[in-house]
Amino acid sequence: MKAVVMKEFGTPDVMSVGDIEQPQPKDNEVLIKVVATSINRPDLVQRVGNYPPPPGDSEILGLEVAGTIAAVGSSVDNWKIGDRVMTLVGGGGYAEYAVAYANHLMPIPDSMSFEEAACVCESYITAFLNVFMIGGLEDGQTAILHGGGGGVNTAAIQLAKALTPNAKLIVTANPAKMERVRKLGADLVIDYTTTPDFADVVKEFTNKKGADVILDHVGAQYLKPNMSSLAYKGRLVIIGVISGIKAELNLALMMVKRQQIIGSVLRSRPVSEKGEVVEEFTRRALPKFADRSIVPIIEKVFPMEEVVAAHTMMEEDKHFGKIVLKISE
Repeated sequence: MKAVVMKEFGTPDVMSVGDIEQPQPKDNEVLIKVVATSINRPDLVQRVGNYPPPPGDSEILGLEVAGTIAAVGSSVDNWKIGDRVMTLVGGGGYAEYAVAYANHLMPIPDSMSFEEAACVCESYITAFLNVFMIGGLEDGQTAILHGGGGGVNTAAIQLAKALTPNAKLIVTANPAKMERVRKLGADLVIDYTTTPDFADVVKEFTNKKGADVILDHVGAQYLKPNMSSLAYKGRLVIIGVISGIKAELNLALMMVKRQQIIGSVLRSRPVSEKGEVVEEFTRRALPKFADRSIVPIIEKVFPMEEVVAAHTMMEEDKHFGKIVLKISE
């Protein structure tokens, strides 16, 4: 089969399309003929050699796919060949065929295209898991969502507007994306290039209460303003550390305010745990996609042969929403 292969770790141009052996599903897996996948930030980190796949998963890049089932494992009885599905994968998305665990599959609603479906599993499930299942955002509360315009951020805004319509959303973004973030539903947009310490702005907006949930992928640089922005019994969920891994923390203040700091990753969770997350997402969030309350935001669709350009676009941070890689028709 055709797949994106790498000759070494490094810049986008280490990738090219080549021929590799087609994978075969195990008893509890299915084989998917991939129509589309999407580019995610962890793909870039893996490409440079800093994010290996979980043991046993494909070393090919790609964490989510949308397509049709081409074969089913011997113990799979709730899916059949030809079903339109979207799913998380531990690796292998940038290829004509990929294997996935049967309990990680979701049906693609008739109202969705394969390109739209390719955007759902990594970004929207990541946002849902961390903002709702872990962060516990409830209607009427306030959330801070960092990284305005990225895939997880736009997913979090859309999910929050659909599932908790009375929640207040504070989003940090660069100037080029602020207006689009505002139109997407953010109640307050902060320019992080001019206001890296956003705590005072948050306190003013919330009448000194602070935010109940913060979704952060920045890490060390934002720890102090995040904690200053966090409400009594607030939850800071950290899903990335692009600014570093070490920072000072005022433990006494955290104790007095009964705040929580929670670290979270999706890819390395056990198969059964991912299945539980997918099941809850299917129950609570998937209907919002089916009725078009949530429509994935696609910046651009690239053919697989233009994977270098797709990665370059993400590295330059010029996209809003998702970058899709079209694999086949």
